[in-house]
Amino acid sequence: MTEHSATRHGFVHAATASPGRARWARLLPIAFVTYSLAYLDRSNYSIGVAGGMKTDLHLDAGVSALLGALFFLGYFLFQVPAGVYAERRSARNLIFWSLIAWGVLASLQGVVSSVPWLMVVRFLLGVVEAAVLPAMVIFLSHWFTKAERGRANTYLILGNPVTVLWLTAVSGYLVEATSWRWMFIIEGVPAIIWAFVFRALVADRPHEAAWLGKDERSYVEDALDAEQRSMAPAASLWSALRSRNVVILSVQYFLWSLGVYGFVFWLPSIVKAASGEGIGMTGLISAIPYVFAVIFMVVNSRLSDLSGHRNRYVWPWLAVSAIAFYGSYLIGPKNFWAAFVLLVIAGAAMYAPYGPFFAAIPELMPRDVAGPAIALVNSLGALGGFVGSYFVGWLDGATGSSSASFLLMAASLAGSAVLIPLVRPRAAASNRSSLRTAES
Repeated sequence: MTEHSATRHGFVHAATASPGRARWARLLPIAFVTYSLAYLDRSNYSIGVAGGMKTDLHLDAGVSALLGALFFLGYFLFQVPAGVYAERRSARNLIFWSLIAWGVLASLQGVVSSVPWLMVVRFLLGVVEAAVLPAMVIFLSHWFTKAERGRANTYLILGNPVTVLWLTAVSGYLVEATSWRWMFIIEGVPAIIWAFVFRALVADRPHEAAWLGKDERSYVEDALDAEQRSMAPAASLWSALRSRNVVILSVQYFLWSLGVYGFVFWLPSIVKAASGEGIGMTGLISAIPYVFAVIFMVVNSRLSDLSGHRNRYVWPWLAVSAIAFYGSYLIGPKNFWAAFVLLVIAGAAMYAPYGPFFAAIPELMPRDVAGPAIALVNSLGALGGFVGSYFVGWLDGATGSSSASFLLMAASLAGSAVLIPLVRPRAAASNRSSLRTAES
C-alpha cells in the first residue's frame, strides 16, 4: 500500500523508530502536570457547589450553572489569539504567565463572596486558561513526530481524567476538613509554584535544549522538517480556518465537549442527589469512571500510533459513550447503581479518543496554520463546554432529575461520532495537483 492510499483510511502517519527517549522522560511528565493543574482549577467548582458553596452564597440552579459555564465563555474568546502567539512567539512564555495568573484567580474563588465578582473571576479564569491546551499541543508538535504524537498528546490529556480522579476524592474530603473556600484557596497555589518549575525545565524547540542529545535532536528536527515538506501549503491562515476539515472538527468538538463538561461538572451533584451519600463518599464514587478512562486513553492512543490511523480510534468510542448515556436515561434515577455502571462506561469511552484526535489536527495542515486551527477547534470545544456545563446544571435543577441531562449528553456525543468520518486527510504536496485532476 502506498503512503497516499493509506491516508484514505483515516488520519495517518508512517511509524518510525526514535533513537532516544530523553524527550519522553523530561517533557511528558511536565506536560502532564501542567494540564493536570489547569484541569484541577477549572473542575473543582463542581465539588465546591456540592460542598456548600451553593447554599452559602444562596445560588439558585440557574446562577450556579451560569457560574460554572462562564469559565468557558472566557476560554472560547481567547483560544485563537493564544494559539497564534504560541506558534509564532513562544508557547513556553505563554504557559508560564498563564500558570501564575490562573493560580491567583483559582484561589480568589475561595475569597470572593459577591456573586457578580465571582462571575468576573470565573470568566477571567477561562481567559488565562485558554492558552493551555492549544499551546501545549503546539509545544508537543515541535518535539514529537507523527509516529509518536498520539501517545504524547495522550500523556498530556491524561491530566484531565487523572486530575478529576483524585480531585473528586481529595477535594471532597478537603471540603469536609476545612470548607469549600479553603479548598479553592489551597488548590490554586500549586499552579503558581509550578510556573517557575515549568520555565526552568522546558525549551520551545529541540535546538534550544542543551539537555537533548545530538542524535535525538537531529532525528526530531529532520523528521519534523520532512513532515512539513510533504504537506501541501495552505493558501492563507483564513483559508485554513474555514477549510472543510477545520469546520467539521470544530462542530464535532463542540458536541463532544458538550457531553464531556456536562459530565465532569455535574457528576458529583448527580451522584450526591441520587445516592444520598456525604460529600466525601460522593467524591470517591464520582472518581470511578476516570480510573477506566485513564486505561482506555493509554491503550487507544498506543493502538492508534501503531496502526497509522486516527479516525477509526475516535468515532467508535464516542458512539459507545452515546449509547451508554442513552441507557442511563432509559433506566432513570430510580435504579441509581445500574445507571451508574452505564455512566462509568460512558465516561471512560468519552475520554478514550483524546490522544488520536489531537494528534490528527497537526497532521492535517502545515505548521504555520496548525496552531490557530487547533485553537479554533478547541475554542468551539470551549463553547460546547459552556453549553454543556450550563444546560446540564440547569436541566438537573429545573427537572429535579438527571434523566434529561443524560439524554442531552447522549445526543451530543452521537452527533460528534457521526461527524468524524467526514474529515478528509490532507493531500501531500507532491500529489496535490494530480489528486485534483483525478477527483474532477
